[in-house]
Formats: sequence, C-alpha cells, structure tokens
Amino acid sequence: MERNIEIIGEAMNRILKHGQDIRLSHARKIVDTRNRIIHGYDSVSDEIIWTIAATYLPVLRSEVENLLEQ
Repeated sequence: MERNIEIIGEAMNRILKHGQDIRLSHARKIVDTRNRIIHGYDSVSDEIIWTIAATYLPVLRSEVENLLEQ
C-alpha cells in the first residue's frame, strides 16, 4: 500500500505543479505523506496508511472520475 501512495503522491505533486486550477481534496496531505515515505522524514504508521486508504483515496478517486467526465 505504501508504494501505491508513493505513486499517487508523485502524480498528485505533478498535478499541483502544472494544473493550478485543478482542485482536489486532501491533495497536499497525500503529497506530504508520499514525501515522508520516500525521504524517511518520519516513520509512517500503519494507522496513517490505513486512514489514507479508507478515507482520502475514495474521495480522490471520485473527484478524479468527475474531472475525467468533464
């Protein structure tokens, strides 16, 4: 799961840099967590990973699907 969050976080980071008008909920939190995982700033607990997977990723998925439909 951590690797998937790394990939999603990297993609989100690129979207934030190039798509200034695109608004996605919790985007910054996902990028920040990716950075913590990649760079080892802090340990990322299983609880944090689970919260992201259960709470933030479903919202992100819905928002991305809505953007793709526009």
